[in-house]
Amino acid sequence: MNKPMSISNSTVVRSTFAFLFIGFVALLGIVAMTFWLQERSQVYFDQAIEARDTRTAAVELRSAVQLAESSQRGFILTDNEIYLAPYDTAKAQAQKQLAALKQSLSPHPDFDVQVQRLTTLVGGKFDEMDQTITLKRAHHDDEAMDIIRTNKGKALTDEANVFFAGIIAQEDQRLITGVSDQRSIAGWLRIVTALGALVIVAVVGGAAFVLLRYTRELRAREMEVTTLNAELERRVGERTADLVQARDRAQVLLSEVNHRVANSLALVSSLVNLQSKAITDQASKHALAETQDRIFAISLVHKRLYDSNDARAVVLDEYLTGLLDHLKTSLRNEGQGVTLSYALDPVKLETDTSINLGVIVTEWVTNGFKYAYPDGAGEIRVRLTKLPDEQAELVVEDDGVGRVEGAAAKGTGLGTRIVLAMASSLGGDIRHENRQPGMAARLAFSTKPRRGEQ
Repeated sequence: MNKPMSISNSTVVRSTFAFLFIGFVALLGIVAMTFWLQERSQVYFDQAIEARDTRTAAVELRSAVQLAESSQRGFILTDNEIYLAPYDTAKAQAQKQLAALKQSLSPHPDFDVQVQRLTTLVGGKFDEMDQTITLKRAHHDDEAMDIIRTNKGKALTDEANVFFAGIIAQEDQRLITGVSDQRSIAGWLRIVTALGALVIVAVVGGAAFVLLRYTRELRAREMEVTTLNAELERRVGERTADLVQARDRAQVLLSEVNHRVANSLALVSSLVNLQSKAITDQASKHALAETQDRIFAISLVHKRLYDSNDARAVVLDEYLTGLLDHLKTSLRNEGQGVTLSYALDPVKLETDTSINLGVIVTEWVTNGFKYAYPDGAGEIRVRLTKLPDEQAELVVEDDGVGRVEGAAAKGTGLGTRIVLAMASSLGGDIRHENRQPGMAARLAFSTKPRRGEQ
C-alpha cells in the first residue's frame, strides 16, 4: 500500500487560508442574500398592507353608502326621523373612506380614472339622497318619490358597486400575490440558509480534516524525533564512554611515561654522580654536580606529573618546594652558613614551562650559594608571586656582594646561557637589580596555557 503524501506547513497554511476564504465568501453571500430577501420581503409586506388598507377603505366606503341609502329609504317610506339617525354618521364615514381610498390609490396612476369616476358617483349619490330627504321634510312627498322613481340613485349605486367590486377584486389579487411572494421569499431564505450552512459545515470539516491530519503527522514525526534522539543519546553515551575510557588509558599511559622518564632521569643523575666520584678535578666535580641538579629539576617535574591526577600541568609551589629542599641539601657544601627560604604562591603551569622554570631556579639558587656570600653566612630568598591577568613573577635575591657592572662573569657562563635560553622559551623578561647590598634576579612570565588548555 502506498504511503499517503505528508502535509507540509505551507500546505496547511494554504489549505486553511483557502477554507477560511471560501467560508468568508459564503458568509458574505449568505448575509447579502439575506439582506436582499429581507428587503424584498419588506417591499411585499408593505404592498400587502397597502392593498389591505385600500380594500378596507373600499369596503368601508361601500358599507357607508349602503348604510346612508338604507337610512334615507326608511325615512322616505315612514317619515320617521329615527331612520335618519345613522345618516349623517354614514355620510361622514363615506367621505373619510373616500379620502383614504384616494390616498391609497394615488401611487397607482392606472386607478386615477376609476377614482375620479367613483368620486363623482359617490357625490352624486349623496346629492340625490340629500335632495329627497330635504323634499320629504318639506312634505313634498310626491316630488321626492318622483326622484326615486327615476332610478338615478339606483344607477349611481349600481355603477359605484361595479367600481367597488373591481377595486376590491384587484386589491384581493394584490394581497394574494403579496402573500405568495412572501412565501417564495421565505422559501428562498430557507434554501440560502441551508446552502450557507452546508458550505460552512463543509469548510469547517475540510479545515478540521487538514488540521487533524497535520496534527497526526506532527505526532508521528515527534515520535520519530524522540526515537532518533534516544538512539542519538545512546550513541553519544557509548561514544562518551569510549572517549572516557580512551582518555583514562591515555592518562595511565602518560603517567607511566612520566614515571619511566623520571626513573630514567634518576638513573642518569646516578650515573653523573658516579662519574663525579670517579674524577679528582674539582672544576669537573662542580660541573657534574650542577648537571646533576639540572637533571634532578627535570626529573622532579615528571615525578610530580606521575604522582598527580593531571598529567598536563604542574603545581609550581609544590614542585618548587621539593626542588628547593633538594638544592638546600645538595648545595650545603657550596656556601657554608648560607640559608635558603622561599615564599611561593599557588600557580599552575604547563609541563614544558615548569621544566624551564625549574632549571632557571636551579641556576639562580646555585649561583647564589656559590657567589653571593664568599666571606660568610647569608640568606637566599625565593619568591613566586601570582599577578593579575594570568601573569607571575619569580624573584631570587640575596644580601651578598652583588654584581659589579662591567665585571667579568664568574664561572664558565654556561648557566647564564641556559637561563637566557629557558627564559626565551618561556617568553619571559629577565631583569637583574643591585639591591646594595645584594642582588635580585627577576623573571616575569605568563601562566596562560600555550595550547589553549585550562
